[in-house]
Amino acid sequence: MYLTGFADEAAADLAGQIRATQELGWKYIESRNIDGVNIHDIDDAAFDRACGQLRDAGIAINCFGSAIANWGKDIRKPMDVDLEQTQRAIVRMNRLGCKLIRIMSYAVIPDTPPGEQMAEERFRRVRELTRRFLDAGIQPVHENCMNYGGMGWAFTLRLLENVPGLKLVFDTGNPVFSANRMLPEPCPVQSPWEFYAQVRDHIAYVHIKDGYMLDGKAVYTWPGEGTGDVVCICRDLLANGYDGGISIEPHMGAVFHDPSVVTDADRRFAMYVEYGRRMERILESVKPRT
Repeated sequence: MYLTGFADEAAADLAGQIRATQELGWKYIESRNIDGVNIHDIDDAAFDRACGQLRDAGIAINCFGSAIANWGKDIRKPMDVDLEQTQRAIVRMNRLGCKLIRIMSYAVIPDTPPGEQMAEERFRRVRELTRRFLDAGIQPVHENCMNYGGMGWAFTLRLLENVPGLKLVFDTGNPVFSANRMLPEPCPVQSPWEFYAQVRDHIAYVHIKDGYMLDGKAVYTWPGEGTGDVVCICRDLLANGYDGGISIEPHMGAVFHDPSVVTDADRRFAMYVEYGRRMERILESVKPRT
C-alpha cells in the first residue's frame, strides 16, 4: 500500500505540489491540475517542464486524475473531446510510466429519472475509452462522483457489468454529498459504508475525503471527523489485504469543482500536509496486528 494525493489542493504550481509531497515523505502525486489546467491538457512545453521537475525531485505520478467523461461532460453531446484527451493522456502516461487513470461516466442529466439517463450510450462510450486504455497497458478506474455510476452502488455495478476490464476508485466522501437515486424522491444521501461494501471486490484504488451535510450544504472535515466512514472503511481494506494506493483529496483548502472555496496559499499548503499526516495516523491505528 502507498499514500498519494491530489497535490493541486496543496498548491497550484507543480513546484508547490512537489514540495508538499516531499514534506510528507511520499513518493507519488495523483496529478490533476498544473497551474489550473489538467495534465492531459497543458501544452507540450509545459508538460516537458513538468517531466523535468518530477525527474529532478524523484517524484512520480501514480495516477492521472483526468477530466475524461467527468461531471462536466454531457452524454447528449459528442465524445470527441474525451477521445482527444484519452489519446493525449496515453502518450503522456507512457512517458511518465503511469499505469492508472481516473475516468467517470458523464454528468447526470438534470431533472431526468434514473431510468432515462441514456445508460446504454454511457456504457458504449466508457467501453470505448476503457478499450483504448487497456490496449495501451493502462488501467482505467471509475470514480463514484457526480456521474451515472455515482447515483448509487447499483448504478456502479451495472456499469461494471457492461464495461469489461473497468475497475473502481472508491471515494469515501462522495456518497456523503450524493443523493441515493436507487430510492424514490426525495432521495436521502448515500451511505459510504453501504456503497463501499457493495463494490469492494472491484476496488483498485481509493480516494479519501470526509465531511457532512449541514442545511443542504457540504462541509469538509479532517479524515475520520465526518460521516464518510473513513476509519471503518480503511480498517476493512487493510484487514482484507488491500495493497493499492490511498489518495487524499481534502477539499478543505481548495475544491477542484468549486473555485470559490480557497484559502491563502500558505494555509492551503499546511492543510494538505496536515491532512496527509492525519491519514497516516488513521492507517497506522487500523493496521492489522500480528
